[in-house]
Parts: sequence; structure tokens; C-alpha cells
Amino acid sequence: MAELTGLPHANQPEDLGFDSDRLKRLDAYMAGMVESGRVAGVSTLILRHGKIAAFKTHGRADLASDAPLSPDSIFRIYSMTKPIAATAMMILFEEGHWTLDDPVTKFIPEFANLKVCTGVGPDGEMTVEDAKRPPTMREVMSHTAGFAYGLFDFHPLERAYNAAGVARPDGDQDLIDRIAAQPLMFQPGAEWFYSVASGVLGVIVSRISGQSFGDFLKERIFNPLGMADTAFETRADNTDRLVTFYQDDGQGGLKEVTDVLNGPINSFRQPPPFEDGGGGLVSTAIDYARFCQMILNRGELNGARILAPATIELMATNVIPDAVLATRNPMRLLPFNPAFGFGLGFSVFNDPRRMGSVEGRGTLAWGGMGGTWFWIDPENDLVFVGLIQRMADPVSSEFRGKARIFTYAALTRPEL
Repeated sequence: MAELTGLPHANQPEDLGFDSDRLKRLDAYMAGMVESGRVAGVSTLILRHGKIAAFKTHGRADLASDAPLSPDSIFRIYSMTKPIAATAMMILFEEGHWTLDDPVTKFIPEFANLKVCTGVGPDGEMTVEDAKRPPTMREVMSHTAGFAYGLFDFHPLERAYNAAGVARPDGDQDLIDRIAAQPLMFQPGAEWFYSVASGVLGVIVSRISGQSFGDFLKERIFNPLGMADTAFETRADNTDRLVTFYQDDGQGGLKEVTDVLNGPINSFRQPPPFEDGGGGLVSTAIDYARFCQMILNRGELNGARILAPATIELMATNVIPDAVLATRNPMRLLPFNPAFGFGLGFSVFNDPRRMGSVEGRGTLAWGGMGGTWFWIDPENDLVFVGLIQRMADPVSSEFRGKARIFTYAALTRPEL
């Protein structure tokens, strides 16, 4: 295992403050979810003080062939791509290419004349008004710019994005053109809504750097961190490690996913038409743990400095306006409030006990449409990466909550 992961292992969980018997609750739960058929397989990895406290896999990578899940299985991480895209942007931030208050039109002039949706008229068409100003880079980085996604069916702009295939573009320029053809959901900065903004970030990285987004990530993040299996496509020598992706079959079982966002699922066996900063990467548990450990180490891993400590602190600071946090809006999808906000690429637990949660203060987290999730806890010097291959739904959400409970219930000596 040590040769596979490239990260040091503790001799026993107790050396890192964990109770081995209590950690068995996490394993038992994960194994039980596999045995019950709710997921095909699951991989969980816990790092503390930069060492592996526990790394377990259960179940199958593919149900048809009965191939077992392995520690180096490759998963579609979907929106866990977003923090990586944000990190790429912050590399360029440190080089002086942009500031948080720059208008996005400095890099995407196609967004110069955006409108804002104000409702739906009697003919069913959206009514619009002029945007008071272009979104800033801070707002694009934090999903407060006003873009939509096309994933949901409760807002006319979401339906318009879906119909226009905004999340399924044929390349960088096609994404920008499709977004520019639609209004914003709200005036920039007035709300938070999960959006295609991270896809826009990938385009900006490419325009500033002069490289493809994938080449920039490989050169500036993946190669330095040793993330050999993280990319927008699998290689010929690791394609067999890509797990099969499943969803609820409506009868308590699983069926293979064949389409996503009203289009064929990406096979990840050839270059995609668009290198999506919002959800285009595949990765492994250990690769993503290396990225998380770099963030936890305030920008560095094993001598590879990706970002400065002050930049990590900036990313980990809530940027949702106080006026937005002070109100409740179910359209946000997440219960943002003064105790729980969003920074530059991550959700931020400012006061987890007030939220009824067990993480440490300042914990950063996110997840993906494929059921994957992670958190980075600086107070407890802890990283957790969880990977399943089930389309996000209440079952995959249950995994995330249970994993937190069992992990922190086993951390009985946090002072170590």
C-alpha cells in the first residue's frame, strides 16, 4: 500500500488520535451499504498530520464483471473538479494576472451586455432587465455572479440553460457563447446559485495562460503533486481502472448510467470536446487526497509549493455577502448562513457546532454528482476523501453525513 499511495502510513490509527474499534463503525457502515446493493463499491481515506490513518475499499468496480474495487480505482469526480479549477485561478492570481474586483469582462468580453431575468411573462418568455454591472471575478469564483447550470427544474433560467445545452458545450468558445445568450438569474452579488461558473474559470485560465486548461492543470498542479491518474481522460495504461457509474433503478437496485445532462455519458477514454472546470475530471482516492493535503498544508506538499499560505487563507474565507447570508432562500440548495458560507472554490464551516456538525472550525468541503465527497479540516489537521460510483441522490448524501459522524466519533484524542 505504501508504494501505491506515496504517502506515509501511521503504524496504527491510535498514533494519530483515532480509536481503531470506533473506526470499525465507518467500515461496517460502508460494507453494509455495499452488501445491501445501495452502492457497487466505496473507497474511504483518512489522513491526519499528513499520514494515512485508514484507507479502505469495499465492493465492486463493475457489477457485471464482478471486478473488485481497488485502492487505485479511477472515479468520475465531477464537481470535485471545481476546487482544482479555483486553485488554478489562484496560481494566476498570485502571478498578478487578475484581482477579485476585476470585472469578468476583462477576460470574457462576450459578457459585456448581460441581462437579468426578472420573471416570466404571459407568453411564457422570461422578462429581463439590464445587469447593473458585469459580475466580478470574486462573484464568478463564488457562484454569486448570477449564472445558472441547467441541472434543476425550478427556475425558468435553469430550464433555459438545460434546453440550450449550456453545460454540454462543444468547446471553450461555445460555452461562452451559450452563456452570453442567456440572462443572469439575479443581479451580480445579490444571491448564491450553483452554476457553470467553474467552467468559465477554466476558459479564463486558458485565455490568460495561452495553454489548454488540461495542460495548465497537468503542468502546474497534477505533475508537481504526483496526481498521476487525474485528468480529463484516462490513459491507455489505466483505462481498465475506471469504475462503472450507476444510479437508482427505481426498484431498490442499481442500473448503469448511460446519459448525463440529457446527453451521452462521457466515456473518459478519449479527449472531451470541452475540458470542464466544473466537472470534467477523473481521479483516484490517493490523487485527490494529495490535492487536499496540499490545501491543508497551506499550499505545499512534499516540497512542491502550489500556492502561498495567504492565498489558501483567502480561498478559505467566506465571500458570500452578509446580506445574502442573513436571508433564507431554498433556491440556494445549501443552508448558507453566518455559520456556513462559501469561499473561493469550497464551502466553509465557520461555526460547525452552530450548524449541528462535528467538523473543526474552518473545514472546507465539496462533493460531486457521482456521489464523491471530501473535507479538509485545518483545526484537526485532517483530510477525508470518500468515493462511490452512484449518481448523487439522497443515498449518496447519507454517505457524507454518516462518514462525518463515524470519523469524528473515532477521533478520541484530537490533542495528539
